[in-house]
Amino acid sequence: MTTFNRRQALTTLSATAALGLAAPALAANRKITVGALRFTSHSGSFVAYERGYFAEAGLDVEMRFFEAAQPMAVAIASGDVDYAVTAISGGLVSLAQKGAIKVIGGALQEEAGIDGQKILVSDAAYQAGITSPAQLDGKSWAVTQAGSSFHYMGSKMAAAEGINLSFKPLQKVGAIIGALKSGQVDAWSIVPHIAKPLSGSGAVHIIGDVADYVKDYQVTTVFTSAKNAADEGDMTRGFLAGFSKGVADYNAAMIAKTGGEDGVNAMVDLIHKYVYTDRPREKAAPSIINGTMRLNEGAALNVASVADQLSWFQSEGLVDADITLDQLIDTSYVETIGA
Repeated sequence: MTTFNRRQALTTLSATAALGLAAPALAANRKITVGALRFTSHSGSFVAYERGYFAEAGLDVEMRFFEAAQPMAVAIASGDVDYAVTAISGGLVSLAQKGAIKVIGGALQEEAGIDGQKILVSDAAYQAGITSPAQLDGKSWAVTQAGSSFHYMGSKMAAAEGINLSFKPLQKVGAIIGALKSGQVDAWSIVPHIAKPLSGSGAVHIIGDVADYVKDYQVTTVFTSAKNAADEGDMTRGFLAGFSKGVADYNAAMIAKTGGEDGVNAMVDLIHKYVYTDRPREKAAPSIINGTMRLNEGAALNVASVADQLSWFQSEGLVDADITLDQLIDTSYVETIGA
């Protein structure tokens, strides 16, 4: 972990204040657990941890890793995890309705001009002539669970194309990849750092972009327990301050490339500690770079996108029709978009 001198620490605190996220006293050393998936899109947490930004905000962080969004939501509700980044799922919405969870910020959003999530088909489906999403009528679409982000993306695409899909829950991303490569399912959508290597292997094929069907999609959000959001303001602001600095570093290195190739390489080295850890660095680097998507600066939250997702969950009967947006989100901590 990087060590910072007093001047650097003061610079950090000034930066977080500029984001509107006041950091608590450095000496607090509050122990918290942060949940994540081993995806490049979770790099805000990885950078904040590795570069000491959480520590500067007075937090002693332990990272805990998951393989799907739903178990992470349950862990937040139970208090096993304090803060996490993941997609909104039906399970998360239901827990919010029960007063257990609050979405407090945004993490990853589809953005025009920046490569985003891809629509994939198996090689068997591709060889059978499926080369565009419109040709997927009646085919199977992989999801982790009903009401997952994969379900939402597939359903929105199907509605736009006027087709029907058969949704197949496989619980874990690894299981979906295996099923897609073997032709047990026909299609799926996923972030580019996973989609592009799979496509490059020839086992699957990219046939479309999620951004063509879901405008400005708030893919992942930052969330915590309702108790933390309501009663632990300093701790929550401290987490968001550290996380936001990690996001800013990531965007500067990978999107703006302010540090040139050296900056990109340094960021890839950091991310590789968490993503594609089973591969040598030289093989992991292209996939990490391919997965570059802009993260939400200052953890800004696209409320319009979250509202659309909630409406979809309700229309599908996956959550109660009477849950309100205010039950799901707390907009007091970050700037909002499209509210």
